[in-house]
Amino acid sequence: MTSTITLFLLQATGDPGFFNVLVEKFNEGNEGGFMWPVLVALILGLAIFLERIITLNLADIDTRNFIVDVQEALQEGGVPAAKELCAETRGPVASVFQAGLMRVDEGVEAAEKAISAYGSIEMSFLERGLVWLSLFIAIAPLLGFLGTVVGMIQAFDAIEAAGDISPSLVAGGIKVALLTTAAGLLAGIILQIGYNYCVSKIDRLISEMEESSITLIDSIIALEKGEQIVDTSSSESEA
Repeated sequence: MTSTITLFLLQATGDPGFFNVLVEKFNEGNEGGFMWPVLVALILGLAIFLERIITLNLADIDTRNFIVDVQEALQEGGVPAAKELCAETRGPVASVFQAGLMRVDEGVEAAEKAISAYGSIEMSFLERGLVWLSLFIAIAPLLGFLGTVVGMIQAFDAIEAAGDISPSLVAGGIKVALLTTAAGLLAGIILQIGYNYCVSKIDRLISEMEESSITLIDSIIALEKGEQIVDTSSSESEA
């Protein structure tokens, strides 16, 4: 298993020296058996992060242009044309728009309620998996600290068995303890960066979803009154 990981890292970076040292330290720190759990936590956390990044990138569209297209569809073809455009467009903004347009016949208030309800559903979809990512962020350092405690216990057991305190006697246990701590903290740092990136991207998508929903409601009201639909999203963003 270790050789497989080494081969993968070498192919990915082409730097044999660094990863030889990395694998060597991994094997040294794994005497207590806590390096593998830390690595598993890191791999699972990265898998969740990559899945979220792919999902969020697929959900990200040019919201400004989409709002303009929806308003043009409403002006030229009415609600059916706008619903068709939303159905053909991916992303949470299009899904929320479609949910609101489906209830336009029942009135503006019904459309607002549908947008609010479906917006909450889309938010939960965007945030799905982040709770597990935060779990691995917390677990990885804790596993490292646990390895530290076990390493120190081993060091004191060696002192007790030998009846003597010498640097060479306790160096092995302390080294294992420090390596597991470093591995756990490094895994936590990497996953924390990924988590914050996902949260910032989700916050931006939710903000766009909320702002565009207001624009849609204004457009629906203008359509019902028979007025010209005016794009208010640019003025709101400038304000």
